[in-house]
Amino acid sequence: MTDDVTRDVTPDVTRDATDDQGRTAWGWGIATAHASGQVLDTYYPEPQLGAPDTAAPPEELAITAAGASSGDPIRHVHTELVHTVIDLDQPPVSAADVYLRLHLLSHRLVRPREINLDGWAGLLNTVVWTSVGPCAVDGFEAIRTRMRADRRELTVHAVDKFPRMLDYVIPSGVRIGDASRVRLGAHLAPGTVVMHEGFVNFNAGTLGPAMIEGRVSQGVVIGKDSDVGGGASIMGTMSGGGTHIVSVGERSLIGANAGIGISLGNDCVVEAGLYVTAGTKITLRGKDGGEDRVVKALELSGQDNLLFIRNSLTGAVEVRDRAGRTVALNESLHAI
Repeated sequence: MTDDVTRDVTPDVTRDATDDQGRTAWGWGIATAHASGQVLDTYYPEPQLGAPDTAAPPEELAITAAGASSGDPIRHVHTELVHTVIDLDQPPVSAADVYLRLHLLSHRLVRPREINLDGWAGLLNTVVWTSVGPCAVDGFEAIRTRMRADRRELTVHAVDKFPRMLDYVIPSGVRIGDASRVRLGAHLAPGTVVMHEGFVNFNAGTLGPAMIEGRVSQGVVIGKDSDVGGGASIMGTMSGGGTHIVSVGERSLIGANAGIGISLGNDCVVEAGLYVTAGTKITLRGKDGGEDRVVKALELSGQDNLLFIRNSLTGAVEVRDRAGRTVALNESLHAI
């Protein structure tokens, strides 16, 4: 445990804010540190873009950190007040650095894929997220046993590197049916509705009103007025070897239990139950009596006004022109 509860975690690689080559962000935060030295989390209530000011930390934050600095003897943790300054174009260098980037995303100060998150996995610890706060994995059963002996309730929410977004940030103008389905670092624009079975990963999210009933993987961006249907899936690149970063344009629909591994432009529809990967063979109907043509779906990635369907007679995946047609959300559901 440290006697000084204020710690500067400004990385050496941070460039001066006046340097045109760099983008600076900063924040005062409260870090939860385990006796082993692990940083379990860092909370930034008011992250900021730009050069840091020279003012003292907010009084309420300082009081909170000081009050908790004596630590929790059951969880073997104490709290530190930290002042973090980072360069958004450089890779993160610490857990506090990563947490600041995640907060910036969820506070909608930056958009997904706009900041450098290289190497985040090696900087974050796997944490037992509980109703009494974050706990280290090693020795957790002793904590649970002690809590039971003291007749204190303890609920485990997850064992993960990321906490739930709503435990740190509640963005205005959104609805989320299940807090456990949205990770810290998700970017949800006003008017977004994430239903109970929807999921939004970190460094991913929406740029306008959207209905999320399926899975939005890391790095995926959904345009305004688009709908990810129930059980639908959008491929990410975090594992599995994929390199194509998927985005969905405006006013597009991915039907229930459908999925995509390519990007969609504006005003596109993928019919329910159809999964379109980059290598899916797509039949393009010949125009004016011309011959049909078969292409890989990757060649159509990002194009507007496309309808992807499976021919119920032949089983072939086909694409048709949707020019002049659009998808419309139920405005009353997205008026938060």
